[in-house]
Amino acid sequence: MIGVAQVASNQSKRNISRWVERLSTEGKFQTGAIVIAVAAMILDLIRRRQRRLEWANAGRDVVILHGIGRGLYIPSASPYVMKLATYLRMANIEHKMDITEPLGPTGKSPWITINGQSMEDSQVIMDFLGSHFNKDFSSHLNDEQKAVAWLFAVMVEEHLARHRRWIRDGHQLGLMDIGLCRYLLSWSAAMRMSWKQELMMAQGIGRHAHPEIESFPRRNFRALSNYLGNKPFLMGDEPCEVDCSLFGWLVQIKYNYPGSRYGTLLKQVMVLYDYPNLGAYVTRMKELFWPDWDDCLSQHFINDEID
Repeated sequence: MIGVAQVASNQSKRNISRWVERLSTEGKFQTGAIVIAVAAMILDLIRRRQRRLEWANAGRDVVILHGIGRGLYIPSASPYVMKLATYLRMANIEHKMDITEPLGPTGKSPWITINGQSMEDSQVIMDFLGSHFNKDFSSHLNDEQKAVAWLFAVMVEEHLARHRRWIRDGHQLGLMDIGLCRYLLSWSAAMRMSWKQELMMAQGIGRHAHPEIESFPRRNFRALSNYLGNKPFLMGDEPCEVDCSLFGWLVQIKYNYPGSRYGTLLKQVMVLYDYPNLGAYVTRMKELFWPDWDDCLSQHFINDEID
């Protein structure tokens, strides 16, 4: 019995020794991982600080537009970035594009920094810049026309967009719009897709059958086309703020959606020319405010590019 006990004791000692050695080894790996993680965090903080110093020193009233970079066929894969960038061009406001931090402090894109201050939400930004630079492209509209313009902007951004882009084709469009180099950003957005689906279910759009959902954009395009008519811009002979919203979305549909399920549906609108005035409208806005379109695509919105 003594021999058996001695053997058991020795075995226990060996087990304890191996456990201590393993713990020590794993501890080294854990310590190394922690050191690397801390170093990466410090490096990121340094780079973020450097970027903010650069943005602050960009010049008085120079807008730094932060957002998602170019898609495969368009200067930005985000309709909201295109909306705001078009407004900056319409208002002739000096700005620079930054894609190093596409998401703002609360996770929204686009966002801007100007004179050391940051601001999020494309519409809030446009309202601020309009007041700051005394730019009001809707001043010639009467109250009724301003109400119509606002309702069309809300329709485009809240109804036309959400039920297709974010629910039905979100994963596919993310990869098509942004390209492989932006896959991780698209994957992050896709991870939030289930939450958006739940939101749309609660809102009601997600509860409709597929044919009913597909009927919504048709009605929206019909309304847009009928109101646009033969006018060069939505509200008349001069472009205004609502045209930035409308162009931001229609240009995505024309250039980024082909091949997706939404694009297949919209062939009846943009390719088969059921509403040719909408296609002509996109071309007109592009030629007027984006004469450097091809340059933007070739340069991939390089960080130090002045638009």
